Amino acid sequence: MDVQKITPLLGGMSPAQFMRKHWHRKPLLVRQAIPGFMAPIPRAELFELAGQEGVESRLIQQKKTGWSLQHGPFQRRALPSLGTPEWTLLVQGVDLHHAAGRALLDEFRFVPEARLDDLMISYASDGGGVGPHFDSYDVFLLQAHGRRRWRIGRQRDPSLVEGMPVKILANFEPEEEYVLEPGDMLYLPPRWAHYGIAEGECMTYSIGFRSAQRDELARETLLRIADALGESEGSPIYRDPGQEAVDAPGQVPPALQEFAREGVMRALAQGQVLERALGEALTEPKGNVWFDPPEDEPDLTQLGIELDRRSRMMYDEKHVYINGESYRASGRDAALMRTLANERRLSARELAKASDEALSLLESWFDDGWVRALTQG
Repeated sequence: MDVQKITPLLGGMSPAQFMRKHWHRKPLLVRQAIPGFMAPIPRAELFELAGQEGVESRLIQQKKTGWSLQHGPFQRRALPSLGTPEWTLLVQGVDLHHAAGRALLDEFRFVPEARLDDLMISYASDGGGVGPHFDSYDVFLLQAHGRRRWRIGRQRDPSLVEGMPVKILANFEPEEEYVLEPGDMLYLPPRWAHYGIAEGECMTYSIGFRSAQRDELARETLLRIADALGESEGSPIYRDPGQEAVDAPGQVPPALQEFAREGVMRALAQGQVLERALGEALTEPKGNVWFDPPEDEPDLTQLGIELDRRSRMMYDEKHVYINGESYRASGRDAALMRTLANERRLSARELAKASDEALSLLESWFDDGWVRALTQG
């Protein structure tokens, strides 16, 4: 992707300009970000997705008694009628289940893959919404069908309405108001309060980018480092030939504390151990993701390959990471793998540059369903 190229998607800015001026800083309204946009996933297909096991979906309704929340899957008869006002169906991770959803995410790959969360689709009947709230992540709100009125503001009071199953701001303070029509898009940084209300039937596509907490990343990486240590052999055993008799046996020996501390520090000091654990954690598929093995065995070198839409692939200076696994890579093969991570595909011509070892690895990924054969090389 040419990050210097002007694009309608970002209101006549280049991705580089957008990231400097707006990303994580201030909202941006773009009229006709995708001119003539028509929802590639119609209502019937969305409802069908919401009825499937393994697809995360929620039904939110605003009633006289307050807000209600139900979790899917939902059979069609379990959803309110289309004429019933003020209900919203949210379907998460649509990019994992629909090729058009994954293709839409690819339009936003000027943001690092490590920050990407998913595509959520919100279907709402007239007056439907999920209440005034704020999120801890960056989001692009793309109007796909119908109209939605958005009110947004820098919320200074984060207090919530008590006793509600959804997080509703108690004292929402809107500063700006927009009505979005198909093709219009609103970008919001983290913690910008917003409240969208459907004006008639509508669908909004939310492209979300997660902001992981430092403690969360530390927990994930340390767990992986601990698992790797469990596989090591020849680790020193604690010895205390100079230990004296004690009259307080419940006290942990300071020497043992120091022994454990040294073990932790040595583990973290190992070359690339932290980076490797982080890369594996960042590419770990979500719990509801599974891969389908191929039904045939085409000649990948003649066709080329592409990542399955559910695959997450990244890299750093020493490794490539895919779906929670890490592999050492260097030289020409490393360049090839980085191209696959960046472009999500390799043509037959590019694949011809791979070593036998790299081809064998790619074939194993194909067998696991992580990559697919291109229909055209």
